[in-house]
Amino acid sequence: MTDFKLSCPTPLHYEQIVLAHGGGGRLMQQLLDSTVQPIFKNPLLEQKTDCAVFQMGEQKLAFTTDSYVINPVFFAGGDIGKLAVCGTLNDLAMSGAKPLYLSCGLILEEGFAISDLKRILESMQKTAQNSGVSIVTGDTKVVDKGKGDGIYINTSGVGLVSPTVQISPQRIQIGDSIIINSDIARHGMAIMLAREGVAFESQIESDCADLSGLVQELIAAKIDLHCLRDLTRGGLASGLWELATTAKQRFHIQEAKIPIHENVNSACEILGFDSLYVANEGCFVVFVAEEDTEKTLLILRANSLGFQAQKIGTVTNVDKNGAVVLETIMRTERQLMLLSGEQLPRIC
Repeated sequence: MTDFKLSCPTPLHYEQIVLAHGGGGRLMQQLLDSTVQPIFKNPLLEQKTDCAVFQMGEQKLAFTTDSYVINPVFFAGGDIGKLAVCGTLNDLAMSGAKPLYLSCGLILEEGFAISDLKRILESMQKTAQNSGVSIVTGDTKVVDKGKGDGIYINTSGVGLVSPTVQISPQRIQIGDSIIINSDIARHGMAIMLAREGVAFESQIESDCADLSGLVQELIAAKIDLHCLRDLTRGGLASGLWELATTAKQRFHIQEAKIPIHENVNSACEILGFDSLYVANEGCFVVFVAEEDTEKTLLILRANSLGFQAQKIGTVTNVDKNGAVVLETIMRTERQLMLLSGEQLPRIC
């Protein structure tokens, strides 16, 4: 009898970068854990959040950076410029920081239209001004035609954190309510439809928005925010999984409570996407104690970026590996895991 071993047809380790390494899923996590973080290892990086939060004299600051390679650069509800500003402001907001200043780094491909560049920069300036921040420094590089896909943007941001604010996955506690501010999957579906030229009877627009003002409203109301996470690459499921594994807690989520627009849900079903893993750019989850739930919902629902806010789940118990259990509409349960990559790459 011939010996045999079961094996996965998809390799778990790669000698070269593949597209899925940038998708916010399991391969990206593996790349960070095995390659990036061991080389750059330091206490601030080990916070494993989208921002580094550190003390400088009497002030607590947050610092973050992000790069945007979205395709196409113009889409319903926004463009790469608006996305670059909002994305970095939101990373700062998830640490409780009030954003102060941004940088803008441009990588332009030879042949990119100056008129499109002006449109993108004007969008960045308008978004920044509306959010009360300034773009104060930057850099521009140009690469050969065919080497840059039009335009890539990097933005970094600095913000000020109140001394009383302590937001991190380690503060997630048993009994915490898990609240979402808005409907899911709109950004990913807007990009998919724009990229593929697919038309629906009702246009789907990205939810791209600056969330920092809404977070500051929660802080001003003196709500003890245990943890925040914006649900970008990998969507709701990946964001919750990352928090559960970091906090070593088990989350119980109710599918029936998760807001999603009917046209977005239909687009996901027709195109074969799981809405729980589709990217968002104006959507975040809040972890607060049960006694703060109603007050949190009241504040969120009074804001245009939170009027659909819902409690979607609860932190149930300690779990050394972390877990996210979804109670489906059919009252069955399934465990949410990280995908290898992202269903739709080049989403931000």
